[in-house]
Amino acid sequence: MHMNLRSFLDQLRREGELVEVSAPVDPYLELAEIHRRVIDEQGPALLFTNVKGKSYPVVTNMFGTPRRVDMAFGPKPELIIEQLVHSLDKLLPPRIGALWQLRDPLLGVLKTGTRKVSANRAPVLQIATTDVDLEQLPALTSWHLDGGPFVTLPLVYTEHPETKEHNLGMYRIQIYDKRTTGMHWQIHKGGGFHHYEAEQRNQPLPVTLTIGGPPALIVSAIAPLPEMVPELIFASLLMGEKLPMVDVPNHPHSLVAEAEFIFGGIVPPHVRRPEGPFGDHFGYYSLEHDFPVFEVKQMWHRKDAIYPATVVGKPRQEDYFIGEYLQRLLSPLFPVVMPGVKALWTYGETGFHALAGAIVRESYYKEAMAHAFRIMGEGQLTLTKFLIVTDVSCDLADFRSFLEIVLARFQPERDLLIVNDTSNDTLDYTGRKFNHGSKGIMLGIGEPVRELPSLYHGGEIPQIRQIEPFCAGCLVVSGPTFEEEPELADRLLAYANEYLQEWPLICLVDDASIAASPSSFLWTVFTRFDPAHDLYAKGSVVRNKIRYEGPLIIDARMKPFYPAEVETRDDIAALVSNRWKEYFPG
Repeated sequence: MHMNLRSFLDQLRREGELVEVSAPVDPYLELAEIHRRVIDEQGPALLFTNVKGKSYPVVTNMFGTPRRVDMAFGPKPELIIEQLVHSLDKLLPPRIGALWQLRDPLLGVLKTGTRKVSANRAPVLQIATTDVDLEQLPALTSWHLDGGPFVTLPLVYTEHPETKEHNLGMYRIQIYDKRTTGMHWQIHKGGGFHHYEAEQRNQPLPVTLTIGGPPALIVSAIAPLPEMVPELIFASLLMGEKLPMVDVPNHPHSLVAEAEFIFGGIVPPHVRRPEGPFGDHFGYYSLEHDFPVFEVKQMWHRKDAIYPATVVGKPRQEDYFIGEYLQRLLSPLFPVVMPGVKALWTYGETGFHALAGAIVRESYYKEAMAHAFRIMGEGQLTLTKFLIVTDVSCDLADFRSFLEIVLARFQPERDLLIVNDTSNDTLDYTGRKFNHGSKGIMLGIGEPVRELPSLYHGGEIPQIRQIEPFCAGCLVVSGPTFEEEPELADRLLAYANEYLQEWPLICLVDDASIAASPSSFLWTVFTRFDPAHDLYAKGSVVRNKIRYEGPLIIDARMKPFYPAEVETRDDIAALVSNRWKEYFPG
């Protein structure tokens, strides 16, 4: 497929999927608001050729529809992975006849890897300098409370200081000045592990920051790959050929030859600096915290470099479509990596880590719980906040139907486990303390134990103004805010145990109209509750086990200590509305 960014943009032009914006546009707030409106309409990729105060054009929304994601990679990677997974029995042990039958996917695998090219075949080396000025980049400030401009599609490459195993991750980069940025290494990320090892040795960690290049690099940097799968190898699999790399003097890492920009430098040990706030993909601001610092020493870029960027915020944004593609691509691997797990889905509307669903094998009593533990211990899935599991075949992406299957089988005394005091996603503040929180596992296995109501025919509920079913068995209600009535969930639980027994799950939110949309329901409920703090159920302790009974109440109201939702500033919304025909005169 595409060896560089230009090849992909050329295809987008040919297919009518790229629009150039020649009107002057400010990278501070204005550009991001244009992007958001276009992606809301499932519109085209955007190439801004006149970015105020900057020398480089900006391209955004390259992956903002499923069609463009498929254009970037085509069906071949999915076919290779699926064919190999379905043929493992033929490969172990390998037999000549079986290998010949699988020659096409095996040849695809053999093409993966990297290859060295000479400097004159590496466009990224066209301009090289140690006189670095990061402030010349058209980095976006997407939301008005952001701490500054951020590189939003950074490809951060590091190597383990001892084993030299590599990691390519997408860790946001806040530009502080001409030569210094933040390095937002979250607690479960490979780059953070490498920095930890270097810091234990009191050594600086060499870092290569790449911007642009083959689209496959962007996807590989965010893919939840098993730890034994190197990201550069995965990128070459998506590309269908080896990734060209070039060596340079005075830098320990090879460079991606077809990149747009590359910055080389170090992250020193034991240095921290405030980073953030940043309006992130959870749809809220992640707050200011101390993070490591990236000191840039040198820079390489194409003479006509194009700066790729994205904008994150409330779902669905561009990252949602990349995440959906990765789930389709990697889903055949889950049963191989985790035997007994038949299917797995994480929900982009919840920021992916807040909620996962799984179909597992249940061949003996509570085998499903064993598989749930396995899922919660695998790679980036370790930060899953809430996991819902069934043994019934279904479409996990259809959350309404999936939840109905689970609720029809859910027995709270048997099927609910809350794990207190664990790590939490760095971007999720529901646990009341940075990087801390809890986890929940909910099972719905075996035969149905109840018939679920689809409509609410009960009377008024004390202090509740609005009552809406989300699906059969799940009721969404709203009333006073958390600040007005912080104990409302407790009182609602007492009422539910007497009058709402037929509804196994009740979600208390600020506006019950979110029940009309699965996307709104998922985003609101699962980004606004911590299992240990905000899940209410009648319970008793029996031989060291908490036995829950009756309906569960999830208090998913906004709490006063949560970060603010990302919202467009009024003057920026008015500016973009007034200038819309300037951006798109056609």
